[in-house]
Amino acid sequence: MKPTIQSKLPNVGTTIFTEMSVLAQQYKAINLGQGFPDFLMDSAITDLVNEAMQKGHNQYVHMNGLPALREGLAEKVKELYNTDIDANDEITVTPGGTYAIYTAFTTILQKGDEVIVFEPAYDSYIPNIEINGGVAVPISLSYPDYSINWDLVKEKINAKTKAIIINSPHNPSGALLQDADLKKLSELVLGTGIFIISDEVYEHLVFDNKEHLSVLKYPELYERSFVCFSFGKTYHCTGWKMGYCIAPPSLMKEFRKVHQFNCFTCNSPTQFALAAYIKNKEAYLGLGKFLQGKRDYFMEAMKATKFKPLPSYGSYFQLYSYDGISEETEKELAVRLIKEYGVATIPVSAFYNIAIENKVLRFCFAKKEETLQEAANRLINVK
Repeated sequence: MKPTIQSKLPNVGTTIFTEMSVLAQQYKAINLGQGFPDFLMDSAITDLVNEAMQKGHNQYVHMNGLPALREGLAEKVKELYNTDIDANDEITVTPGGTYAIYTAFTTILQKGDEVIVFEPAYDSYIPNIEINGGVAVPISLSYPDYSINWDLVKEKINAKTKAIIINSPHNPSGALLQDADLKKLSELVLGTGIFIISDEVYEHLVFDNKEHLSVLKYPELYERSFVCFSFGKTYHCTGWKMGYCIAPPSLMKEFRKVHQFNCFTCNSPTQFALAAYIKNKEAYLGLGKFLQGKRDYFMEAMKATKFKPLPSYGSYFQLYSYDGISEETEKELAVRLIKEYGVATIPVSAFYNIAIENKVLRFCFAKKEETLQEAANRLINVK
């Protein structure tokens, strides 16, 4: 008799990102599906990694992250959000933002706990909840502006509600939470034991002179929150898989109990490099303007196509409607665009636990201008 696995994720297969990227490679398509830049990151930071290696910084650093890096992050949070964070007790460096989110769920969830998830949602959220014995309670954002119906949230909250996960700037829509949203959230969780997990990996990718409103700016929310960030999105190095989590000391103490037996510590030379490079404030303060330029360039190029843009105020992404072009499902069209036109996108229906079809596809514009122009050229004749 051979051992068999009783799957903890029986309904999960290969992610849509992998599926579309494999197809893109097979058909030599331009990949505007997966969220990664195709341009080089600043050589100054790769030079700093090399320098750290040459200086011998290749052994374990502190489990919680290099102290100098955590101190730099605390200073950054103070300047950006006017919030005092203890570098020793409230920040843990993690191998990516997704890991930070997973660890937060693992820290708080017990079997049967419910978590409110706003859909369309980043695809790791619900599997993270379910693998920890929790139950996801999806709430659809209002199409086409992807706003939150807080009355519906209030209806879904009950004695089993352990957490609410929020994401701003939002992937995949590019929507931003407003001050009224965060105040309403604060009002709903006041006096409850509900935790907040705030996915803020795109914190600096904000456009049109708008502001990213971090949970860190709202003390009544932060006291119950795990706030997750990504160096990869900030410094164009998604493959480094480096991020961090910020949480109040009592929450972070439990987070670290899980972290120490899973990852223990993250890549050392990279942390030394980041600790030095974080002093270059313009590298993150100028990021929104830089990516806004790419969003605008792509929108201009796409005017020659039949696709219609939905507003994107942040992130790497913009949604485009194909209403009036085709009656296909989003996945059917996404596959056909790869095979017949050589452009890979992501169907937004894949970001729902049960697919909802609004005839929109997600495009990543964090690419070279020539990449974006060629993709638009290929899409002109879609019908």
